[in-house]
Amino acid sequence: MADEREHPIPSDRARELVRGAVDYHIHIAPDFVARRITDIELARRCLETGQAGFGLKSHYTSTAERAQVVAEAVPGVTVLGSITLNRAVGGLNPLAVEIAAREGARIVWFPTVSSVNEQHEVLQADPNGKVPVWVRFELSLREAGLACEPVPVVDDRGELLPEAHEVLDVIARHDMVLCTGHLSRDEIFTLVDAAVDHGVRQIVVTHPEFPSQNVSPADQVKLAEKGALLERCFTTTYTGKAPWERFFEATRAVGAENTLWSTDLGQRFNPPVEDGMALMADRFLEAGFSEEEVRTMAVTNTRRIAGLEALSNA
Repeated sequence: MADEREHPIPSDRARELVRGAVDYHIHIAPDFVARRITDIELARRCLETGQAGFGLKSHYTSTAERAQVVAEAVPGVTVLGSITLNRAVGGLNPLAVEIAAREGARIVWFPTVSSVNEQHEVLQADPNGKVPVWVRFELSLREAGLACEPVPVVDDRGELLPEAHEVLDVIARHDMVLCTGHLSRDEIFTLVDAAVDHGVRQIVVTHPEFPSQNVSPADQVKLAEKGALLERCFTTTYTGKAPWERFFEATRAVGAENTLWSTDLGQRFNPPVEDGMALMADRFLEAGFSEEEVRTMAVTNTRRIAGLEALSNA
């Protein structure tokens, strides 16, 4: 159930520009905490707003089967299943990825809440202070006596672990989308290089402006040259984790053709999920990006990730 606070309203122009988009990175109910909207409700809203669909992301479980149920319940909406390689699914578990793939999952996220890079958020958190919802949940798991050990992806020399290579083999074989999760800058480069070598065709660098990633525009250009797409998540800037100008600078550096949007929305205190892409469009238009560039980032590239055909006017 949504909260009652006021949020910005997208313009009609922006709504029209993002028609046909797939918001592949969101967090909605049912989930481990209360969310702004349920998957069925959002699917119905997509029919109203003209967005093609969304991806169901969970930090703790595969959403492959759930995605098919939602798509069946609301015909005409694309719903992408995914799996995130955190401790809850066994970490870098090629068997879990194989099963998710055979159940129709489209996206594989490398570790997020379980990444070595994010452990300081948990270990240094004040249980009585203001912390992200996932950190509070991680703390509750530890209080319950559950060992939520981090999931490394590289060894002490910075080399990708054997099990990571096995996961990449599965991703390549099923032509899934690899998202880098909450890895560090150096881990991202190592993973992207290996993914290219394994023949993974779709690689997305997850919110590179997020504080725990903090990938510079120059490094983003290098990653784009390797074939990766750079993700801009609405919540990263909307919640003050990075200024909008950093989004714009990095996007200009890599080009719209190498950039794609998502919202990362679903939190009760943030704007409605179905508004996020359009709100991004308004900000980028204000910054001088063209309508064609907006369509490329919001629609063309997100449909590519979703495995959908390009729209004739995109």
